[in-house]
Amino acid sequence: MDHQHASSFGTAATAYARHRPDYAQAAARWALEPAPGPRVLDLGAGTGKLTATLLAAGADVTAVEPDPAMLTELRRTHPGIPAHPGSAETIPLPDASVDAVLAGNALHWFDMTTAGPEITRVLAPGGVLAGLWNTLDDSVDWVAALTEISGPAVIGPRDTPAAWRTATAHLLDTIGPAEHAAFPHSQRRTADSLVATLATRAGLLVMPPGERDTTLHRIRAFLAGHPETADGEFTLPMLTCVLRARRH
Repeated sequence: MDHQHASSFGTAATAYARHRPDYAQAAARWALEPAPGPRVLDLGAGTGKLTATLLAAGADVTAVEPDPAMLTELRRTHPGIPAHPGSAETIPLPDASVDAVLAGNALHWFDMTTAGPEITRVLAPGGVLAGLWNTLDDSVDWVAALTEISGPAVIGPRDTPAAWRTATAHLLDTIGPAEHAAFPHSQRRTADSLVATLATRAGLLVMPPGERDTTLHRIRAFLAGHPETADGEFTLPMLTCVLRARRH
């Protein structure tokens, strides 16, 4: 795990809450399908993006988040949800206390050497671990071009369907055999709001200011030069990709 990248999001907690997309409802339902009950831990919950999707799916959600700024934003947005400081490596919950552990755009930050046994500890027998990732749908030409112009520091290997499975499937091996699925998703954006969304990515948050400004300027110029994105609102094509495993 790259600690600098993993710990960068708190500096942009408000922007993260405002601009990051939610998750496809169908993806959350599929992730929870094998779970033996409704008790769900949103692990590495951030500002509560996945929490909201899980609540809409009828889950009984508890959130755990290590970053104080992100946790504050989550508690502001979801005041009725139990939300605890903690991490995947030190989960502040009792043994066998949840039926599923889900992580939204977070599983790849976990140190599974330590987090795997902790997740297994809090999972009830037959419980489910699932990671969900919102990825850009690079089968769409202009999205593929955006990916290329942004560079791997902004839109990296886990951010497009071509590589997310290979990059992350091994993380579930400590729990059980991984299954995977992808669900169409989208978000209404403007050029300004898409730039603001990309600006909350770890690669940009840790860039030196000059390099960051240059990268954002390049992305703005790209969006201004394409008819799909140059004028007003447009639909950003995405997929919510899911890996799930049931406890042995």
